[in-house]
Amino acid sequence: MPNLVPAAVPGLPSVALLEIHDCLSLALDATERPTGYSQGEREARSYMRAALRRTCKLMEGRA
Repeated sequence: MPNLVPAAVPGLPSVALLEIHDCLSLALDATERPTGYSQGEREARSYMRAALRRTCKLMEGRA
């Protein structure tokens, strides 16, 4: 019997990865500013950069 649970399907469509990449890039751009960041902002931006790097690796097939 086939597994009908979408979460169990390996991989993501490339369109979804591109959308995630674009959203992360836009979020980083939207929060960029010339002055300093609070600790929470630095931490949040660090998580976004890590997610962006991971997404790029998935898009390159180096997961």
